[in-house]
Amino acid sequence: MPHARAADGTKLFYSIEGSGPPLLLIAGQANSSRWWTQVQPELAKEFTTIVTDHRGTGASDKPDAPYSTQLFASDCIAILDDAGIDRAHVYGTSMGGRIAQWIAASYGDRVDRLVLGCTSPGGPNAIERSAAVRKSLAQIDPMKARKALEDLMYTPAYKGPYNTLGDPNMPPHARKRHLFASGEHDAWDVLPTITAPTLVVHGTEDIFNPTANAPLITERIHGARLHLIAGARHGYFEEFKAEATPLVMDFLSS
Repeated sequence: MPHARAADGTKLFYSIEGSGPPLLLIAGQANSSRWWTQVQPELAKEFTTIVTDHRGTGASDKPDAPYSTQLFASDCIAILDDAGIDRAHVYGTSMGGRIAQWIAASYGDRVDRLVLGCTSPGGPNAIERSAAVRKSLAQIDPMKARKALEDLMYTPAYKGPYNTLGDPNMPPHARKRHLFASGEHDAWDVLPTITAPTLVVHGTEDIFNPTANAPLITERIHGARLHLIAGARHGYFEEFKAEATPLVMDFLSS
């Protein structure tokens, strides 16, 4: 299994599938590359897809040290370097979209086109989830907390598989480090510096990361396009892949 080395020596797992222009896929908080299981095969028909296990997840190292979305972005660059990829399209969803913002802002020469899915600019300008949503996720009963997460990710019509509900093998310290990294994200000031052509995608029924964040990001990035997927919740890319994946592929190929 290929591993890259981060600047601090952390081993980072990644895998590559498909052929065509490189496309880096970045998963959400407390999730491994399994996040993309339902989506990657279709994208790999036209792109060389690279999926990663964030530090703290999957087959990557799990150091008990501060994590941040900027650190995750530098980890992604280390993976591209290890794979010998100079430039790639970047598609990040949820916390992966927060990481993708930093990649495009800090390593702009490495990014062709950018897709930001169900994500947020972070900081005081972002629209936060409600107290009710936070309370539902903080339930002591793990089964009730999992059901709450399922309901935030998917509509009642969706019957699985569920690839976005977290890496069950994460140690507690890594889970906390991920939560802090996502919560501390604030790319508001650097979003206008992004020059990559950008598509912002969000479900209209997303209350986990409120839909109102999508136009905020779109307005901050010059020339960015916004597409809202009707009826979709946070896991739009999986449940609504029949609409979302062709949309992304068309944008990346245009």
